[in-house]
Amino acid sequence: MREEIIFAYNQEKGRKMVGDLRGKKPVFVCIVATTDTAKIPGLSAAGQNPDLTDYTPPADVELLYYDRCKCFDGVPVTPEGIPTPALITASALKLGQIPVFVVNGGLRVLPQTPYIDVGGAPGTDITTGKAVANVHEIIERTRIAGQSFAKSADYLVIGESIPGGTTTALALLLALGVDAEGKVSSSMPVNPHTLKTQVAMRGLDSAGIKFGDLRSDPEKAIELVGDPMQAAAAGFVLGVGGEIPLLLAGGTQMAAVAAVIHFLKPECLEQAVIATTRWIVQDRTSDIRALVDQTARIPIVAANLNFSQSTHRGLSAYEEGAVREGVGAGGAAVAAILKSQGGITCQMLQHEIEVNYTQMMRR
Repeated sequence: MREEIIFAYNQEKGRKMVGDLRGKKPVFVCIVATTDTAKIPGLSAAGQNPDLTDYTPPADVELLYYDRCKCFDGVPVTPEGIPTPALITASALKLGQIPVFVVNGGLRVLPQTPYIDVGGAPGTDITTGKAVANVHEIIERTRIAGQSFAKSADYLVIGESIPGGTTTALALLLALGVDAEGKVSSSMPVNPHTLKTQVAMRGLDSAGIKFGDLRSDPEKAIELVGDPMQAAAAGFVLGVGGEIPLLLAGGTQMAAVAAVIHFLKPECLEQAVIATTRWIVQDRTSDIRALVDQTARIPIVAANLNFSQSTHRGLSAYEEGAVREGVGAGGAAVAAILKSQGGITCQMLQHEIEVNYTQMMRR
């Protein structure tokens, strides 16, 4: 019988932390932002063309609230019919009856949902070497929010939606001195590592920095070659301050956030776990373990979802490397399983996702 949760790194600590969370009540926080880096052709599968990436994050969180998106007509799928991972997240949150909050870290198109605004602006193209404005202010405001949330839940699940985020994660990690080339994930089956490295290195060159120059100044690294989500997520983790457990819900982008905290205030990660999907931990085109091993060394766990038997081509495409993760999909699934103390299984989640996908495509 397959495990519902895969323990992929720092397994002993991961099993203990996950065991302690069984039956506890989580709150899901999704940090949304955009970066013009996503508009570089060939970097992201989000949106039917690069200009539509501005609509991806608001559409994702609208799906969490309303089971459909409101910021544009249609359904949030690729031209091939591959659905946003927000479908997984929404299904898990619904089954687990987990409350959700949205943080606007820096959007160009606002969602038609309730959200917390921390004064962030959309990120610019990192090749300019001037990627994010007001980094310190974003971190301080989300830190205050994190302090409040730490008093209102047993633990937090922090997800994200930002197209182009694995490329900005690469640039940030390189600035911090992490050997990340060829190790970040992708929303596409063929991971464009060469293009990502070229973009990241152009950003570092434009900023006048080299590999590892900003290990002691992660805020500056985000400002020069990062994205607004990284600033907001880092602030949230700093605000929680290790007071309650955290599931950093995502893949290699959350590894980059964990690296920022590691170099800023590592004690804030004492109760943190990266929670992702099986498609990330088994991805041969990226290496989340190597990224975490060089920095925070926190546990990595994964929801053992499997769409290989799905009758929907859009879902079975996940097994071929499409999408893999996003919008906190893996962390939301893990949280639903834990809250129900195993009453919710991956098989139940997969059935719910199938039903919701069918309904979404009929609209």
